[in-house]
Amino acid sequence: MAQPILENKKAHFDYQILETFEAGISLTGQEVKSIMTGKANMAGAFVLVRPRSAELINFQIQPYQPLNKGANFKEDRPRKLLLHKDQINYLMGKAKEGGLAIIPLTIYKKKSKIKLAIGLARHKNKRDKRETIKKRETQREIKRVTG
Repeated sequence: MAQPILENKKAHFDYQILETFEAGISLTGQEVKSIMTGKANMAGAFVLVRPRSAELINFQIQPYQPLNKGANFKEDRPRKLLLHKDQINYLMGKAKEGGLAIIPLTIYKKKSKIKLAIGLARHKNKRDKRETIKKRETQREIKRVTG
């Protein structure tokens, strides 16, 4: 995977990622420019899988030029994800299982395309989150002591 443009920072803290997939996103030119400049927000975004299609919901992209955004520009419109048919069917089957969610992880550039890494995830409970915090703190302590 290439250098990430935008990351969902809460995804690895709130969810246990079981599998990851790479998907293309259907974007307009202005949206691509906004993402490349970091004017996007993944907080609260999720993937909705339907028969023969997948959409990214609640992904907000601010206009690249706010005064020149156009009449039909919507910051949080559903964006179509470009996945293979077998991947969509697999994700649809997994989404029907209890306790699993499909969330966006990172947005990155691959060659000249904008790609999205999505993850099949299970929500962590409070105890698991505390363990994550504890591991992070010990790693920070070890790094501080060793240099």
